[in-house]
Amino acid sequence: MKIAVFGLGYVGFTGMCCMAKQGHEVIGFDVSAPKVEAINAGRSPITEPGVDELLTEGLAKGLISAHTSIGDRLAGCDMAIVCVGTPSAPDGSHNMTYIAEVSRQIAQALPEGGSITVVYRSTIRPGSMEHLISPIFEGVMGARFDAEVELVYNPEFLREGSAIKDYFQPPKIVVGTKDGSPSARMNALNEGLDAPIFNIPFAESQLTKFVDNTWHAVKVAFANEVGRICLQLGLSAQTVHEIFISDTKLNISPYYLRPGGAFGGSCLPKDVRALQFIANDSGANTQLINSLLNSNEAHKYRLFQHAVKGLKPGAKVLLAGLAFKADTDDLRESPNIDLARNLLREGYELSVFDPAVEPRNLVGANLGYAFTTLPELSKIFVSREKAESMQFDRVIVTNATGKKITLPKGQDVVNLGSLA
Repeated sequence: MKIAVFGLGYVGFTGMCCMAKQGHEVIGFDVSAPKVEAINAGRSPITEPGVDELLTEGLAKGLISAHTSIGDRLAGCDMAIVCVGTPSAPDGSHNMTYIAEVSRQIAQALPEGGSITVVYRSTIRPGSMEHLISPIFEGVMGARFDAEVELVYNPEFLREGSAIKDYFQPPKIVVGTKDGSPSARMNALNEGLDAPIFNIPFAESQLTKFVDNTWHAVKVAFANEVGRICLQLGLSAQTVHEIFISDTKLNISPYYLRPGGAFGGSCLPKDVRALQFIANDSGANTQLINSLLNSNEAHKYRLFQHAVKGLKPGAKVLLAGLAFKADTDDLRESPNIDLARNLLREGYELSVFDPAVEPRNLVGANLGYAFTTLPELSKIFVSREKAESMQFDRVIVTNATGKKITLPKGQDVVNLGSLA
């Protein structure tokens, strides 16, 4: 293909060199004349292992050229890839000035009667494709826009220092389109790359990059807070880290990263509190760890709001699942106990069922917690027969039921067990 790249910074320049390696003809555009001159002279504007060789090879084959102005150079282009910066504005949002300006320039430069896929790799917030970029193209091109332009959002996942390897061996390929349908030209661009491909609507594809980068920040901050605790206590952070990352069943697990119910049970809340105490007592100042319980409480209340949305107090509600997880009768610090209390407090006619719980069989600390926090438990708990035969205004399914309940057809069901 013939591909135009707008913005020859780290992402744009590396991508240009890699696409030329794939055999595509790539023309690059940047507002910096010295950068453009350096590229055309075979000098890389960035320091990155392997790009010098790819640049030299691409220039020798006539597959790479760089320019400061668009002119009529988009004629015959199959694809335009936007990699301009989206720096932070004073309020923390992205400054979209460069995105808006380059979109306008591309729209004005497109020859009539052509067909092009315009791909955005810059990090932009959900809604930008629909409410900023599309209107710019439509305003400039009119009816031509829908007929001649395919818009795509394709976040990049290049790490500095291993960007070329990451380009040819990506962890995943995310392709966002208006309706989530695959893009033929994106398929051609990604041909030969071995990675899972997600063809999804614009908004989800745009949020992906924020989620990834914020999660990386959480991991670094969490690891450093643990490191501070180890330093304060005279422990080996290296040893603790080695043990932690060896566990790919629990510690590095998609199960614990699935949006759904709040955490609870006999271990997580108490151990987080204890680690907070240890950190504060030793002077480690662990703000991320200190925020976990507050975040969990906020999630509990948001799930309650979600569960009763559109439901008036006095309605008949079945809470299916009371323990903190499936296949256990452990009610200690279960977020579903908190949910039941909120439902009762707000005036809903509540019934509770859990396939693993029998109130009269509870013992010890589990018994004490259950009847201290939810003294109405024996009165509101119903048998499987009633839970599966009665009609309710709403059934709230939690993570504790698994798939061990069969509800009559037509029930209004809200599933809190997984928001994914």
